[in-house]
Amino acid sequence: MSIASRQLEFVFDAPAQPPILSKQVGPQPVPASDSAKRERMLNDLARRLMMSLDLPALARQVVVRWNPRMRSTAGRAHFNTQLVELNPRLLGLGNAESEIDRTLRHELAHLVAYARSGRAGIREPHGPAWRQACADLGIADERRCHTLPLPVRRQERKFLYACVSCGSEVPRVRRFTSRVACYACCQAYNGGEYDERYRLVLATRVPGCQ
Repeated sequence: MSIASRQLEFVFDAPAQPPILSKQVGPQPVPASDSAKRERMLNDLARRLMMSLDLPALARQVVVRWNPRMRSTAGRAHFNTQLVELNPRLLGLGNAESEIDRTLRHELAHLVAYARSGRAGIREPHGPAWRQACADLGIADERRCHTLPLPVRRQERKFLYACVSCGSEVPRVRRFTSRVACYACCQAYNGGEYDERYRLVLATRVPGCQ
């Protein structure tokens, strides 16, 4: 098995045992019908926002979905598929409307920054290109980490790795002890085999940031 394949197992496979959560009270569950309706509305909003930034190709491709496997993460953007995943627990927050909208724009800003970067690629996932995209999407004061009352794992993932090609992020509890590449990029451009061009590099160490 290639290193890239092993990375897939780490990043995307569900844990064998349920994670240990804190006793912090989180958002309440929301009926499935409500979340499906909101998902359609969010897809419409995402397409309109991309068109407002003169990104018609991205407007056609972007997809927004709830990911019930998310726990402490509010949202996630996938550059190769133009997919934005949102934590359905956001629906149970008291200020759900504003938090969902802001989280969506935060993740869309990653896709916008990547789309605008062209061949140069994204070197800093939350760098100048992302901050400019946030400003263009109406959230100029956005921070890279949320402070929402979502379940928190007791083991904080203090090391943040990023793909030097697409900017995808991989938070880790511990440092990688060997070279690991971005699975999505290796699948798309190198037949699923390890490629140094898509190596994950340590972007930053952020204590307490989920």
